[in-house]
Amino acid sequence: MNESKTFRSATWVAMCVALAPAAFGQFGGIDLSQLGQLARSGTSTVKSLTLVAESPRLRPLGNTVIQVKVYGSFLPKDGQSKDGRLQQGEWTIRTAGSDQGWLSKPFRFQGKDTEAFVDVASGGLSSIFQSTAGQYTVKDSVVYHAPAKAGKYKIQASIGSVSGEVEIEVDANAPATFPPQSYTFGAEPPMEDPYRRLAEHYSPFVAQETWFQWTADALVRSDFDDDWDAANNWDNLGKGSTQAYVYYAAIESQSHWFLIYNFFHARDYSDNCVAGTCHENDNEGIVLAVRKDGSQFGVLETMETLAHNNVYSYVNDRAIRRGAHTIEGTIALHDSSHPMVFLEAGGHGALGATDKKSLFDPASKTWRVNTGMTYVYKGLAERPKSAVDREVGYELLPIYHHWWARARRETAGALFGAFYRYQPFGNRPAMNLAEVAGAFAGKEFGEDKAKPFWGWHDTATQKDRILATGQWAADPAYAVSRDLTFPAVKNVSLEYIFNPYLNTPEVPFFAVVRNIQSGEVAPGAPYRGPVPQVPQAGAAGGGPPQTVIEPPSSGSCQLELRVDGTVFLRFEATTPQFEVLNGAAPEVRSANCSAPPPPNAEFVVERLSGRGAVRLPDARSPRIEISDPARGAGDYRILLRWERR
Repeated sequence: MNESKTFRSATWVAMCVALAPAAFGQFGGIDLSQLGQLARSGTSTVKSLTLVAESPRLRPLGNTVIQVKVYGSFLPKDGQSKDGRLQQGEWTIRTAGSDQGWLSKPFRFQGKDTEAFVDVASGGLSSIFQSTAGQYTVKDSVVYHAPAKAGKYKIQASIGSVSGEVEIEVDANAPATFPPQSYTFGAEPPMEDPYRRLAEHYSPFVAQETWFQWTADALVRSDFDDDWDAANNWDNLGKGSTQAYVYYAAIESQSHWFLIYNFFHARDYSDNCVAGTCHENDNEGIVLAVRKDGSQFGVLETMETLAHNNVYSYVNDRAIRRGAHTIEGTIALHDSSHPMVFLEAGGHGALGATDKKSLFDPASKTWRVNTGMTYVYKGLAERPKSAVDREVGYELLPIYHHWWARARRETAGALFGAFYRYQPFGNRPAMNLAEVAGAFAGKEFGEDKAKPFWGWHDTATQKDRILATGQWAADPAYAVSRDLTFPAVKNVSLEYIFNPYLNTPEVPFFAVVRNIQSGEVAPGAPYRGPVPQVPQAGAAGGGPPQTVIEPPSSGSCQLELRVDGTVFLRFEATTPQFEVLNGAAPEVRSANCSAPPPPNAEFVVERLSGRGAVRLPDARSPRIEISDPARGAGDYRILLRWERR
């Protein structure tokens, strides 16, 4: 039996898309895949389906694009019936059985396709629609991801009783379909951060949906291509490392710890990259509010997520009620403490895994539809083996060192742009930079679109003048107290003990806190800021623990710079100083020390990256020789470690 479908004219929809394509997205609006059919007027009859695999022979866990071509006849409202290819995407597609591989959600074919369609409107506004928007109206393709087991697998598509299929052979000797990656990042140098264990304890379980550019859906570092130029990340997607990283920051108030996790991607992409729908780089994330209750890790109370400039709120305590935001659901936990987050493919908006828009089932840890990877914190940056890999290990990177150190014009280099003045609502503290980078540098499809957490905004609360640009994450105590309503007995203190991003009282650089009663030592904060509050037993009489400031016994400095020639590097406190033996003066991109290198210490230097020689002439002196013999300047990452004698 053939299947017929009648299409009615909807030219006003075509005009809306032509004028405002950016208004339509996965989380709302109109599905672009339907618009070509709405613009046609006539009757189509499906007669056959043909499935074409880009690579019909794959290695285990390989992938290929499968295009579904629909053929039949089309009878215009006024005209003669024509046979040929139809613009129809209402087919269903499946594997022939369980454990036969996985299929992504549909997308418009991205390769060259010159075969004409017979159901194309002619004349008037409909023809204008076809010429301007017709190229992206039909989602006719999926990605097939092969299983690990060799064999032959069938994929079937159907519309009613009309069906077609294609066979894929999985063979270890098949040609490679994915180029080898050019870079591998080694282990991260240790950072003395008292909030690190807290960030590890609550590190999120990430369910990342994948689509037709699955490496753009991978969680990567912003220098995944081994350079700090964010404006070449779109082009370097296939060249850099897919090793998994999540960025974090910690802020502390009198009542709460606030943990901010950023999920960076090399591209925000779509199968319809018109103005405003795609851009270079992407960075969305979550903010956790953890109440301090005297225990080591406190109690997780709320999670707020960012998806396309909209914040969604989830709670772990039903006594917390809505405020400026509604509550979207509860917080699902993996392994008792790790909140579960769903990230959409392409645009990477973040939602709680329990959200009704989430495609991931947190109870069974499986995908309801489509394809996806999952990530968990392991302290190790693993590469996903495929777009359907499970529990890929990621490493945590401190935002303060990697991004905040570059957030001002003088240090931004090619990483950041879109500088702005932070102007909070509610008479709240200003930022400690007069002007701060508002976005990662980007040029493809949209300029400077992806934002670090201090550039995030929530459309609803910004419109109502509740939270300004940057305020949701940079001033999280104030933000969550406005977004949600807490019980009177569980107030949220707006006084910060530690917030290095806003103007707060400061104490000496890289202090170490020692409890006089217990003798316990807390590692120093790796930046200038207040001494973090370390949960410990109080002094006699119930008062706060007494503390003294003492220098640490060991530490490290990490430096990123460009060198052209031979230079000697030494440190004055935590500031690098150079002597140029030959060539040009070096360009310092970042210098982060856990503490000032002392004179009475043993030193070791390690070249993390760079093409020339790096050596330490005397292990008792932090004086480093860097020699770059090649033509032009070279990039270097250097780690100096020391231990007091």
